Amino acid sequence: MATPDPKPGAGGWFAGIHRNVVALGAASLFTDISSEMLVPIIPLFVTATLHASVASLGVIEGVAECAASLLRLFSGRLADRSARRKPFVLLGYGLSGAAKAGMALVTGWSGMLGLRFADRVGKAIRSPARDALIADSTADAHMGRAFGIHRAMDTLGAAIGPLVAWWLLAHWPGDGAEGYRRVFAFSAIPATLALLVIVFFVRAPREGAERATAPPRWSIPHGAFRRFLAVDVAFQLGNSSMAFVLLRTQAAGWSAGQVSLVYLAYNLVYALLALPFGRLSDRIGRRPLLLAAYAVYAVAYAALALHATRAGVVAAFLLLAVHSALIEGQAKSLVADLAPREARASAYGVQAAFSGLALLPASIAAGLLWDLAGPAAPFALGAALAALAALLLVLLLPLSRERSDRHVRPQR
Repeated sequence: MATPDPKPGAGGWFAGIHRNVVALGAASLFTDISSEMLVPIIPLFVTATLHASVASLGVIEGVAECAASLLRLFSGRLADRSARRKPFVLLGYGLSGAAKAGMALVTGWSGMLGLRFADRVGKAIRSPARDALIADSTADAHMGRAFGIHRAMDTLGAAIGPLVAWWLLAHWPGDGAEGYRRVFAFSAIPATLALLVIVFFVRAPREGAERATAPPRWSIPHGAFRRFLAVDVAFQLGNSSMAFVLLRTQAAGWSAGQVSLVYLAYNLVYALLALPFGRLSDRIGRRPLLLAAYAVYAVAYAALALHATRAGVVAAFLLLAVHSALIEGQAKSLVADLAPREARASAYGVQAAFSGLALLPASIAAGLLWDLAGPAAPFALGAALAALAALLLVLLLPLSRERSDRHVRPQR
């Protein structure tokens, strides 16, 4: 196997890491500042300003995530068949940035649905190619660390975004609707910076020109990869939109600005833990950390169902931060372990598409359960399905078979 040209700039955490990983991490940092400025206010904007129901919020989030995720099947395949991944990354980031800025002009929930869909389409176009480019640029021994670095930088942006939203809402004069629309408009600034980073600093690794083209027949990789898909879908069926957690937080007595600060704390913890967990997964494997992630999620959602006090929702948010740091980088590293190098973008697209298909019923069911059975119901369902995913992981992907299940890559 050809070794990617790392061009390391420092030792320690970044030793042996290709500059593409750092550049794509910076692009994700700016993009998440843009995106996460909006996450705490979208559910409030939809329900308070647009006067839509919580069930409508579930439709917006579920349809946007599900339909756009299906596109990843095709965008990942196209990125594998193309000799270049960067154009897919650039197009996806550009479309998402334009859609988020356009939300400042929305007057009805159907318009928000359309722009959320466009935003998710942009993510669907860029994500498989970006993740494959990170994997292509990284030696196998550093895969967990590379994705940990990317997730840490991405999530640092996610921590900064709610802080910017809080500052804008707290210090800029105007009523609620005007303040929300201003935040949407300001999200265009970091989105543009992300595009500039990609244009000037992301380059294909030297082995990219030698990469074999994808097999002519589209298929899902066999064996352990398919078993991982089954586990992931079981978990995603209970992994409803973060919008419901934010609504639960506000219902516990936190103001809109304070909700942004609670979400800031979530992202700070996530950013701090992503890289250490990624490095740990290179040493002990991905599966133990995924098992811990499902268990932590079950506890957090049980707390949101049973003890949604002001302190209880903050504790649940911090547990969800640990869960996210455990699962995000490890799931991406596991896909890189289990899929052939020439089909990595396709594998990331398949995994994201299956997750998106599960997110549609998850978010719609969460909204309906909230309206019909009370706000505790969707969190109880999420806790139960996370526990089921933990059991399936132990049965379908035994920890003892982690290394033997990895795809054997040919030497070149």
